[in-house]
Amino acid sequence: MAFPEPKPRGPELPQKRLKTLDCGQGAVRAVRFNVDGNYCLTCGSDKTLKLWNPLRGTLLRTYSGHGYEVLDAAGSFDNSSLCSGGGDKAVVLWDVASGQVVRKFRGHAGKVNTVQFNEEATVILSGSIDSTIRCWDCRSRKPEPVQTLDEARDGISSVKVSDHEVLAGSVDGRVRRYDLRMGQLFSDYVGSPITCICFSRDGQCTLVSSLDSTLRLLDKDTGELLGEYTGHKNKEYKLDCCLSERDTHVVSCSEDGKVFFWDLVEGALALALPVGPGVVQSLTYHPTEPCLLTAMGGSIQCWREETYEAEGAPG
Repeated sequence: MAFPEPKPRGPELPQKRLKTLDCGQGAVRAVRFNVDGNYCLTCGSDKTLKLWNPLRGTLLRTYSGHGYEVLDAAGSFDNSSLCSGGGDKAVVLWDVASGQVVRKFRGHAGKVNTVQFNEEATVILSGSIDSTIRCWDCRSRKPEPVQTLDEARDGISSVKVSDHEVLAGSVDGRVRRYDLRMGQLFSDYVGSPITCICFSRDGQCTLVSSLDSTLRLLDKDTGELLGEYTGHKNKEYKLDCCLSERDTHVVSCSEDGKVFFWDLVEGALALALPVGPGVVQSLTYHPTEPCLLTAMGGSIQCWREETYEAEGAPG
């Protein structure tokens, strides 16, 4: 008699709080894992950017050079450079090791909400409330951007980059996808101001969060609505959303102090994780493990799955 194969275990969600780090930089506007998930960046309302080892809880370096609060940051693929944008309308390129400002790009007419490197970290893309995305050449000494994308009718809240595409979310309620190889622009109308957009890990879908307290999963190529996710609260703040490390769950911040997880395929709420009494401003998901960082007030919280044992802990 053959026994049935054991059912594969479902993916574990990060719901065990490992650490809370007081960042000491005013309100944390954004938290971002680096490319391999070993480090994270925190953007402060006190004009600083900080680099951490979040699992150990150690501060590695503080970067000072912005004239106003830092709103977003990203690391390069080789971990040698950082870029950041903020309320001073500037985009800053940093050397990770020395902590020095390499270049400061000025040209936006309003605060910079979002920054991303391209895959080779040769270009920084920045999105601003001035309704433009600007592309800055990291190697050129020229002060002006190499390209400006100005199709949006309102502020740019979120930009993501793949090897040949730029995905942008705007307060005008549209998701725009620029195919750089084909030189084409695709636009999908969501109808509510967009706060965050991202690609699925497999690159087939886009996830869009907007101020009607709804996340939508769209087919990247056709714009077809594949799923809607509700239950969280997002009416006034620019909040992050993402997909879990294996594309099994949709994850979102919420204005009621929780992080919400939905099953991607079924759309059912899988977990409402209580973080604290304020707005969960930002979150970032580890690229390969069930590990989540959240930002609330002046601190960040590190979450792992229930079965996780910290290295060196009795097991």
